[in-house]
Amino acid sequence: MHVTHLSLADFRSYPRVEVPLDPGVTAFVGPNGQGKTNLVEAVGYLATLGSHRVSSDAPLVRMGAERAIIRAQVRQGDRQQLVELELNPGRANRARINRSSQVKPRDVLGIVRTVLFAPEDLALVKGDPGERRRFLDELITARSPRMAGVRSDYDRVLKQRNTLLKSAALARRHGGRSMDMSTLDIWDQHLARAGAELLAQRLDLIAAVQPLADKAYEQLAPGGGPIALEYKPSAPGEAHTREDLFEQLMAALAEARKQEIERGVTLVGPHRDDLLLKLGQLPAKGYASHGESWSYALALRLASYDLLRAEGNEPVLVLDDVFAELDTRRRERLAELVAPGEQVLVTAAVDDDVPHVLSGVRFAVAEGTVERV
Repeated sequence: MHVTHLSLADFRSYPRVEVPLDPGVTAFVGPNGQGKTNLVEAVGYLATLGSHRVSSDAPLVRMGAERAIIRAQVRQGDRQQLVELELNPGRANRARINRSSQVKPRDVLGIVRTVLFAPEDLALVKGDPGERRRFLDELITARSPRMAGVRSDYDRVLKQRNTLLKSAALARRHGGRSMDMSTLDIWDQHLARAGAELLAQRLDLIAAVQPLADKAYEQLAPGGGPIALEYKPSAPGEAHTREDLFEQLMAALAEARKQEIERGVTLVGPHRDDLLLKLGQLPAKGYASHGESWSYALALRLASYDLLRAEGNEPVLVLDDVFAELDTRRRERLAELVAPGEQVLVTAAVDDDVPHVLSGVRFAVAEGTVERV
């Protein structure tokens, strides 16, 4: 699978831009702040319905514009599809596939798949648990686009449940009458049902990614491993089937209910879990050096790529200003590993930041223009 044409309107810094793309390596080269990352960010948005740089859509719309358009022509084998997203901050986004408007934005998931390497990836190792949960959930959705609906359901139920708990906590603090909490039982079941599905997918994913990540780390930093991925649930237990995970979550919610009502927030569920990244016998966070942390983050991305490729739909590889962050040895090893990809999109401030093994098409990006050189 690869993108053959990218078209943007009022996206980030671009009033309008048209970029024809080929298979193989394409590098966007130009000074910082000229719009290189905006191009690959748009491709990534088509794959995930989100940005790797910001948490909301508002910054993606060019200042003064009401909406932004991302449009891409995608080839998979002999099949071509035109996919389009209209970003409307504060209102519902819209989507079209092959000019049809009878689709929802999440219906486009799976048409474009990406694995994106970026400086922000260091947060996978050094950052908060939310970074690692996002890594897992985005990869789950790339493997199975229907999981976008499960994640949306879980987030919706969590919001409703937190609203009820917050109201109960405020009533207690202000000495009011106790609230009728019978509806909390219903929300518990909804939360546990969606949560069990999400948990089962995460556990399955970790089992699949673990050996691939360990192999990738050895390729990037020979003799530096092994590495291990260990899931840390907020609802402790050894369950793995969906039904057992449901019962485990229900039991944990029942045990935490008094504390949740006191604090006004849901304390149990996938939104509170973490992925422990171990290097040798120690947690990578706090113990790994800067170089080791980089190798770990890159190994997770390479494992994601290998997994998706093995499951039959090779993703577009996006390397956003990554090589400038790496020492020469890691730079060359990473470049050799990704060079055979069906489509590799690279951004760099100067030509020298692009390893020679990644020879291919070059675009110069400057002052809102993107020109092939």
